[in-house]
Amino acid sequence: MLIHLTDLNDERLNDYLHMTDVALRSKSEPAQGLFMAESKNVISRAINAGYRPRSFLMAPRWLDSMAEILEQFGPEGGEIPVFVAPEEFLEKLTGFHLHRGALAAMHRNPLPAAATLLASARRIAILEDIVDHTNVGAIFRSAAAIGVDAILVTPSCADPLFRRSVRVSMGTVFQVPWTRLDTWPDRQLLKDFDFEIAALALGENTLTLDQYAAELALDSTRKVAWILGSEGYGLKPRTLASVDKTVMIPMKHGVDSLNVAAAAAVTFWATK
Repeated sequence: MLIHLTDLNDERLNDYLHMTDVALRSKSEPAQGLFMAESKNVISRAINAGYRPRSFLMAPRWLDSMAEILEQFGPEGGEIPVFVAPEEFLEKLTGFHLHRGALAAMHRNPLPAAATLLASARRIAILEDIVDHTNVGAIFRSAAAIGVDAILVTPSCADPLFRRSVRVSMGTVFQVPWTRLDTWPDRQLLKDFDFEIAALALGENTLTLDQYAAELALDSTRKVAWILGSEGYGLKPRTLASVDKTVMIPMKHGVDSLNVAAAAAVTFWATK
């Protein structure tokens, strides 16, 4: 259903307001059961993963490229509103230049139970209090590309379905099974499913990543839960006290650590 916009105060556009206000969107979107998908490819991946759009927003020049997606719901999107307006109007509405073609306000799906994901997984990642949405999206992209089976995020971790996370992940956040934990740390949950808990950190009796990868190569049945920590202080002491292994990536030239998303990619690749 095409709707050509002329009024910035149209209440039907409330989903798209304040899109550059991270704090507001981080609170309002989950509360409303929504998230934003940006660009044709990301919107397509979200729909293919079973998410349903509440509405679309785009400039007229993107209608042709979006036609195949819209027609999945009927001619011109069927009953789903497809808001269309000039690009300068959209920039005033959202607060940024919509250069990736289109936005879609999507309904969130219920998150699965952690036990459901763990039951069929061999290798998972746990994101402890990672607050940068770019890092979260990049970790999901690496996890999808390299074959991590599932991701668990802690209660204070950034939202994987926040617009920037989704965009940086290139929509792979819809392809890697994930859920949010109610409490953390939860060693018993992981042990119930026979996971060895490996922290990527410095500490006593730390193995290098090469050493740990060699251990895993000798036992293809071993299940591993990788824990990746906050950008600032790393993993919490109580988390480190609960792990089975502490693993580090050796550094040169006086570099003490990698960005958490880069470290995740290296680790996933080395232990695939």
